[in-house]
Amino acid sequence: MLDLLIMLSRYLFIFYIGLFLWQGIVYIAYEQGGYLGSPYHAVSIQRRLIILMHITAFLILAYNRDTRIYDWKTVLFGAAGCVFLLAAIHFLDRFYYEGCPLIWTGTLFLMDLSLIMLQRIEPGLAYKQLLWMILGLAGMLMLPFFFRLIPRFEVFEWVYIIACFALLLCTKIFGVERHGSTNWMSIAGFTFQPSELVKFLFIFYLASVFRKRIEWKEFIITGVLSAAVVMLLVLQKDLGSALIFFMTYMVLLYIGTANEFLFLLGMGAASCAAAVAYKIFSHVRVRVAAWQNPWADIDSGGYQIVNSLFAVTTWGFLGSGLSKGMPKSIPVVESDFIFAAICEEFGTLFGAGVICIFIMLLYRGIRIALDCRRRYYSILAIGVITMLCLQAFIIIGGVIKLIPLTGVTLPFVSYGGTSVLVSLMMMGLLQWVCVYCEQHGIDEEDPSLLETEGGQDYE
Repeated sequence: MLDLLIMLSRYLFIFYIGLFLWQGIVYIAYEQGGYLGSPYHAVSIQRRLIILMHITAFLILAYNRDTRIYDWKTVLFGAAGCVFLLAAIHFLDRFYYEGCPLIWTGTLFLMDLSLIMLQRIEPGLAYKQLLWMILGLAGMLMLPFFFRLIPRFEVFEWVYIIACFALLLCTKIFGVERHGSTNWMSIAGFTFQPSELVKFLFIFYLASVFRKRIEWKEFIITGVLSAAVVMLLVLQKDLGSALIFFMTYMVLLYIGTANEFLFLLGMGAASCAAAVAYKIFSHVRVRVAAWQNPWADIDSGGYQIVNSLFAVTTWGFLGSGLSKGMPKSIPVVESDFIFAAICEEFGTLFGAGVICIFIMLLYRGIRIALDCRRRYYSILAIGVITMLCLQAFIIIGGVIKLIPLTGVTLPFVSYGGTSVLVSLMMMGLLQWVCVYCEQHGIDEEDPSLLETEGGQDYE
């Protein structure tokens, strides 16, 4: 009976994610003036699909093959996860009722997938992940109240960058090494990544700087400070975060200045820096060598990526079926390589659907930024969605050997307390910007509200 359910689920999961994405298209088409169906009905279907996927998956995961009965712990955890998803839908609707529902449904789909995969790989991690998700949800619900207390966040740019350096320097001095990187700190037995917290601060800093036209002197100062943040991450061997921070800076630099020369100059400088890093840092050379030919060192540097490629490609479009694969053969599969585990058991079609969900989130984030006519909040929105989606595409690219592996988490899916908490807070910030712009529509003919300070352009 279980084998029959697993076989059917291979098609069901593809159906779930396919219909989920179609309903997203229906909603987006309505926003663009087309009509493929009711947008409210589309969101309602998406929510039902999330719950259906959760129930289907835990019916499979809860069955014990040895005793031929259902494991009550897994059943209870599945029920707790279902209650969490329903509560999240209710409270997010209530607190962000003017926000974009596609942002929430996409995020909740990925979070549900995280609970399913972690329960499959290591149940103990799934329990911890759910606790972090609850904390992240609570933080998101508190954001609107917090932002009302401090209405002018754009004036604290120096506070943000000083806090960035303080966290990264503390990590460099007192940090502990895990998986080859010294980007972790441990306080009273609690281990976290300060670089995740720095993401939040870094976006606020850049938005505060680029909210106005800045002079060359300010541009140089901002560039040097941002480069210093990236360099500290490189020194901690956190190459993935360094790349994410740099690319986010470049995107916001171009949006803030609309100057192609500065963008090309920055990319050229980054290319030179990458070449220097390859020569200086041995861990960079190891990552590049494993990317170029992982089979040459299959027992060491290339072991992870080779097993990842086997997992992604072996079972084809439909996958092996949930619980039928061997995801534990990949080291650190619960964080860096969870996308490979998803492709192995759910199929590459489902994996492509996950990528499409991130593209949907990226599109909605850009639309929120474009619809917000106050420059500061528009840059905040672009910064948030750029950083999250860059992180997703970088780790997916590393898993499928498109780029060298950098060792970051897949947002909302991979195991990681700090990562989940900060990612949810960033998504809450994006929704708050959406709600703020809906509630405080600014007249396009009032340019004084678009830029809070003067300054000189580069042109």
